Amino acid sequence: MSDKEKNPWKTLSTEVKFETPWIKVTKHDILNPAGNPGLYGVVTFKNLAIGVIPIDNENNTWLVGQWRYPLDQYSWEIPEGGGPLDEKPLDSAKRELKEETGIVAKKYTELARMHTSNSATTEYAILFVAQDLEFHEAEPEESEDLQIKKLPFIEAYNMVLTGKITDSLSMIAILKAKILMDEGKL
Repeated sequence: MSDKEKNPWKTLSTEVKFETPWIKVTKHDILNPAGNPGLYGVVTFKNLAIGVIPIDNENNTWLVGQWRYPLDQYSWEIPEGGGPLDEKPLDSAKRELKEETGIVAKKYTELARMHTSNSATTEYAILFVAQDLEFHEAEPEESEDLQIKKLPFIEAYNMVLTGKITDSLSMIAILKAKILMDEGKL
């Protein structure tokens, strides 16, 4: 590790300001890389972010639409949710896909691992593509008022390109799946 890759920040004190079963917000009194005092707020997520893009043999996919309270707007996304840290990410992906769409897949491929907003959160995401699909009844949670839309994958891709899909997990999964499809790897 080079000197440039070593941590230049110094934490003076830490205080939990807010906590729910899903997140913890912590205030850090710090010395920044220049040695000056400051404050840093960190949102720690208590689950993995899990996203799954189902793709059938005809290159159709399914998106989930829902009102996103923090944004105060409607959002089209791939099926996604939280995966407990003590659960295998693939098991979380299977549960989320079935819960939100009713889809059960026989084949899963990991697409990406990513930090969603590493300047302020610890949220870590794992994305999958699901193939060889079976269809059952969706089982959404009580906090989910979902609309499910089946569409050609290329339409979902175009929704990313035109800004109709802005969710980071969905964008990365769709763009990565498109690259792998174009390369004949998916």
